Amino acid sequence: MKKLLLTLVAAAALTSASAQNSAVTNAILNQRQGLLDKARTDIDKAIVHEKTSGKAKTWFTRGEVYEQMAASPIYAKSLSAGEGTRVAFESYQKAIQLDGKDGEYGKQAVAKLDNLYGAALNAGVESYNGKNYDEAINSYKMAQQIRPQDTTAYLYAAYAAEAKQDFASAKSTYGQLVAMNYKSPQMYGRMLQIARQEKNDQEAMKVVEQALQAYPNNKGFMLEELNMYLSAGRGKEALSKIDRAIQADPTNANLYAVKGSILDQDKQPEEALKAYRKAVEVEPNNFDANFNLGVYSFNKGADIFKRTNKMDLATYQKSGKRMEAEGKKFISEAIPYFEKAMAAQPEDRATISSLQKAYQTMGRTADSERMMAKLDALKK
Repeated sequence: MKKLLLTLVAAAALTSASAQNSAVTNAILNQRQGLLDKARTDIDKAIVHEKTSGKAKTWFTRGEVYEQMAASPIYAKSLSAGEGTRVAFESYQKAIQLDGKDGEYGKQAVAKLDNLYGAALNAGVESYNGKNYDEAINSYKMAQQIRPQDTTAYLYAAYAAEAKQDFASAKSTYGQLVAMNYKSPQMYGRMLQIARQEKNDQEAMKVVEQALQAYPNNKGFMLEELNMYLSAGRGKEALSKIDRAIQADPTNANLYAVKGSILDQDKQPEEALKAYRKAVEVEPNNFDANFNLGVYSFNKGADIFKRTNKMDLATYQKSGKRMEAEGKKFISEAIPYFEKAMAAQPEDRATISSLQKAYQTMGRTADSERMMAKLDALKK
């Protein structure tokens, strides 16, 4: 009797194991027939049963079922965003863990994982477009695990992190790309934008330096570096940067105008004039260059008038009239520059005020009064 009981227990255990193996077989059959919902039900039972949960075949089959569901326009609707690709990924990984990369199912799972890269990437894009940035990042990270050396998933993950304002994660991911020797002007541009949003000037300078190492002739990055030097009050150091930028972009009149301004501050008026004149040669209506050329001539004339005002009568009678004529010559030369500057920026008060004084000095009363009226109108 005891022997019969043991036999019955063994038979029951055999029946239970057989039932679970049958669940895997049914999942495979339903999958092949395109009945993916039924295949899913079968395989989900099999992976939690102790008799089949430790078998590579079970997990590999689950991967195939969920991968096909994710690719199906019908069955994908029964899955949450990214679920099919995620479950397939986890299942293939488990199959490899159980069977090794050279086992029957492990080998197939390795190939399946590589093919899953595109699905993972697409799932991330779909989540990103739906503004589900956390899910998008998870999908991109999955793609990174499948193909660790492919930079696309890293780049997209950084974009998603930026979109959710997680700048620390975005910077970290961009750092991974840099370490992978990935180069892109757009990437450096986004890194620079993050540094600016965080108001981190030191980080911004570091990014620009990295960008220029990768793209030494990029005009945009040259200008960024130049502006940083100027903003930091490092004008003298900026001169070499300007000359390099001019060499890369010789038709940019603003570069010559900025160079002139720096040389002015460095008390090199003749060199500054050369730069301003080059700027108006390249761009005749350049505001900064025209205004500064006007200021140069006006100040020369005004300085002469100051000297005549300090003369005694004898000295004035001897050379005053001649010097005043010379002063008016400089003032007269300033007027066309100021007029061009005003044409470029009609409401610039410094230009209008300078013109008013120049007209007044030259005896052009009506023009002087017109400028005064313009200034009054701007104050209202």
